Amino acid sequence: MIRQPKNFPETVKEVRRQLALSQEELAHALGVSFATVNRWENGKTMPSKLAQRQFEQFCALKREQGELV
Repeated sequence: MIRQPKNFPETVKEVRRQLALSQEELAHALGVSFATVNRWENGKTMPSKLAQRQFEQFCALKREQGELV
């Protein structure tokens, strides 16, 4: 079961900061639009279950690659 992080907007910002990605670059990596990432970071929307799963898989991959703490 996928749970929403308590502070998803801050999580997205932190992941982008650690990976030095723009919102556009993260959006491309996740297969979502720039506007979607922007809305997540501004707390205007929460990700769908599919998008949440994609984000978690992306983060897991980056942790395995040593790019994300």
